[in-house]
Amino acid sequence: MDLTNGIPIIDAQEIGNDPHSFGHRLGAAWRDIGFVALTNHGVDALVIENCLNAAKGLFELPIDIKMKYHIDGGCGQRGYTPFGIETAKNQSAPDQKEFWHVGRELPADDHLHSVMPCNLWPQELERFQVDCMAFFSAIDKLAQRLLSSIATYLGQSPDFFESRVSEGNSILRLVHYPPCNRDEPGQRAAAHGDINVITLLVGADQAGLEVLRRDGQWIPIHTDPSMIVCNVGDMLERLTNNMLPSTMHRVVRPSGQAAMVPRYSMPYFLHFAPNVDIETLPSCITPETPNRYPDPITAQAFLNERLSEIGLA
Repeated sequence: MDLTNGIPIIDAQEIGNDPHSFGHRLGAAWRDIGFVALTNHGVDALVIENCLNAAKGLFELPIDIKMKYHIDGGCGQRGYTPFGIETAKNQSAPDQKEFWHVGRELPADDHLHSVMPCNLWPQELERFQVDCMAFFSAIDKLAQRLLSSIATYLGQSPDFFESRVSEGNSILRLVHYPPCNRDEPGQRAAAHGDINVITLLVGADQAGLEVLRRDGQWIPIHTDPSMIVCNVGDMLERLTNNMLPSTMHRVVRPSGQAAMVPRYSMPYFLHFAPNVDIETLPSCITPETPNRYPDPITAQAFLNERLSEIGLA
């Protein structure tokens, strides 16, 4: 049974066995639909479960407690963002979700603090920091292994992405979609592409996630709980001159009893380091596909543009 309804399933153990072959399978899938489901990904199930429980505990806190960790003017980059804030590009109704952002932990004197602020940790939850950072570390390692394989597919050395993402402004987002209110406009998350390089998602086993195929048809994605879904973001699309397109996706209101069930997910958005130039790879420029992005842009400038478009900046 194809649990992903058309999204390719790839065994991540192949990264160690044959990274070249894995990279080409991954690249072909991303070119075709932009999403894959990974099995045998190596992220410990207990690490995932602990982080998910930490997220549930967080969102059960009273709103006045959660708002202590909302940063006015912080663009939602750390801590809590309440309902009614994030609005998908070109949409009028905000998404029906609240979320919490965890970023990379930096030394106190790190030069990146000006654009990568310190994390906030709720004092009311004893293990929240430990459980979130354990998952952050594990999912970040998986993401970098995927990039080392896709680098060879793009005609680069396996370590091409390493220096570009090792200090990346990457974010773990803990998301809570409450039971649906029929009187509220909009979707749980309206159609959008991700800003970043690649996204790894835990939580696609619950109903609601849909992906826009190249033929214009929306298809539901419902994976096994043990799988991690991974998709291309806008930064990688730009870097590859649209060879690896960023695919539109959304989280719709489920029907029937499922609409009364809260939904939780934990997407990890892998970013470049803020000062990295997103400059089209020469290997992705041909006479048939001239450079769509002749002017490079830094990852931070690109992020700032997109945060403004979705109402966070």
